[in-house]
Amino acid sequence: MTLDRSDGRPLGRPSSSKARRISGRRARRTPSSGSQSSAKGSLASVNPGDLYAEALEGGSKLHARESDGSSRLLPLEMWLRDASGADERLVARAVGPVLDVGCGPGRHVHALAMRGVISVGVDVSPAALHFARARGATVLEASIFDQIPGAREWRTALLVDGNIGIGGAPAALLRRIGGLLSTGGTILVEVDPPGVGLEIVRMRLEDEHRKSHWFDWARVGAEAIAGPAREAGLRVAHSWEDEGRWFAALEARP
Repeated sequence: MTLDRSDGRPLGRPSSSKARRISGRRARRTPSSGSQSSAKGSLASVNPGDLYAEALEGGSKLHARESDGSSRLLPLEMWLRDASGADERLVARAVGPVLDVGCGPGRHVHALAMRGVISVGVDVSPAALHFARARGATVLEASIFDQIPGAREWRTALLVDGNIGIGGAPAALLRRIGGLLSTGGTILVEVDPPGVGLEIVRMRLEDEHRKSHWFDWARVGAEAIAGPAREAGLRVAHSWEDEGRWFAALEARP
């Protein structure tokens, strides 16, 4: 997971087209976070990038809470470990050069390097990139919407660990990444399990003592990825499940 920028500012509001029905469900924006502002009022509101960095460096637990009150524990330990079996099988599908969008601590870039595949990770978090560089990964501190070197030369892009949610605008994100790929390039994207649909939500990060301000995020289920992919000029070539995680390979439409 990465924020769109280190200060958590949104990349832009999702278009109204996200309100259409997808796979029998309607994309929805959760209620305004205003009603949540008084919850846990004793907690100090901080920058989400700072909270994420301190959790990585200090080993504390970090939760992502949506404005409807639901929350989930972020798997920081998994992101800091070496690639799992599912990760290895994912990167085995990648053809270099590879751009890892929201690379975090860099386990996928490292796994690709160990295979001899040229790859570069991009992330806005200096703390996450510190871990990535420590394991020998080649990384760039930037937003994917900044100027990225090698435009139209990347043969594969990775978008995993929930990063399809960046900015709450999956179609815009996929369109941007697709514009960086070479002809015939592929985006390997991790999605939520089937049944989630497409949800545009307000989210914040929380540790034991503090909470961040709210920011836009998206959740995209395996059955719903075709919608934003189509808006971005892409198609789902195939999808699969591995160790309880769901993925899809996106290619340019003919």
